[in-house]
Amino acid sequence: MDKHLHRSFHALGDATRLAVVEQLLKGPASVSDLAGPHDMALPAFTKHLRVLEGAGLITSEKKGRVRTCFIQAPAMRDLHGWFTLRQRLWDARLDNLAAFVEDKGKG
Repeated sequence: MDKHLHRSFHALGDATRLAVVEQLLKGPASVSDLAGPHDMALPAFTKHLRVLEGAGLITSEKKGRVRTCFIQAPAMRDLHGWFTLRQRLWDARLDNLAAFVEDKGKG
């Protein structure tokens, strides 16, 4: 697995970071809006954002006193592509198994 996917899966392996990504899939949000539902101090929450940014899953920009976070669509497409390939692989394997079982049942 390439390093980019490894970092993405690591970042998404934490419930807080996964919740942040889920929220950002609905649209950009300020750090304070993202932090609101989580019971932790802002410095601890921003560490989660840095992990997500380091994995390339989100970006952020600051305008005035407000930092807004955005989902990175290319990173989401990479993850989707990885899952799609695995799904095709397992679909083919299960189709082969079903055909094998049907053949055994006829003979």
